[in-house]
Amino acid sequence: MKFPQTHTLKQIATIINASFVGPEDFPILGMNEIHVVEEGDIVFVDHPKYYDKALNSAATIILINKEVTAPEGKALLISDDPFRDFNKLTEYFKPFVKADNICTSSAVIGENTVIQPGAFVGNNVTIGDNCLIHANVSIYDNAVIGDNVIIHSGTVLGADAFYYKKRPEGYDKLKSGGRVVIEDNVEIGALCSIDKGVTGDTTIKKGTKLDNQVHIGHDTVIGERCLIAGQTGIAGCVILEDEVVLWGQVGLISGITIGAKSVVLAKSALTKSVKGGTTYFGAPAGEARKKYKELASIRMLPSLISKIKE
Repeated sequence: MKFPQTHTLKQIATIINASFVGPEDFPILGMNEIHVVEEGDIVFVDHPKYYDKALNSAATIILINKEVTAPEGKALLISDDPFRDFNKLTEYFKPFVKADNICTSSAVIGENTVIQPGAFVGNNVTIGDNCLIHANVSIYDNAVIGDNVIIHSGTVLGADAFYYKKRPEGYDKLKSGGRVVIEDNVEIGALCSIDKGVTGDTTIKKGTKLDNQVHIGHDTVIGERCLIAGQTGIAGCVILEDEVVLWGQVGLISGITIGAKSVVLAKSALTKSVKGGTTYFGAPAGEARKKYKELASIRMLPSLISKIKE
């Protein structure tokens, strides 16, 4: 998330009532999660296990719960609860705004685009030309949709990230201030859910097609010309490179990358990044031919055991 204008370290510290280490006029351009931070961004960290990762990331402002030695050229915001104060900044720069209609006055709709009855189009949404938005689709604030996109009934674009911090009194939600970006020539089936980024974008690139009942988590990037079959669940911060095929009921854990032109067969579960140009199967998934041989070997065990007993 980039701020509408550059802020200083002192200004941000004042917003969240935090102390700081660094020049008062140190420039701050935005805020992001660690996997997408850039120079000028704030990143938060609240556990010593991840201090080094945050301090050595691309972020130049670290919102942290302990005063440490910052690398050269970086500044610190010292908070007793960085998670809470990161939420404060999200609320400050991306506050919830009540919609003024089922298609808000701030939405921009392209030529020859059809929006069927019952669909909701939120604040600052942009929809390109020649799109078809079917009945009862919900497009939350700030979503960007390209040209020639079809979205079928019941789909939700821009729900909050499933991201919580466990506290003694329960779960504390990390607020989402990001967007959903759908590029040209994408088709999204019925009853899909595509969560917005926490601070960045959840992106579906050109020419990709989604079946019904597909879930895509926050900050995930789906490449060009991918095919994703029904009841697939993709966690947050996943990268699908171009022309990946996921068949029905595939599950992907967060933070992994699926190489270009991979095929993941039905009911498979991927728990780590995999190279492209390969077919995968199983739970946990592996190279399909190897997995089939393993299954065949298991089926042979009873007869082998019987022979040993004889």
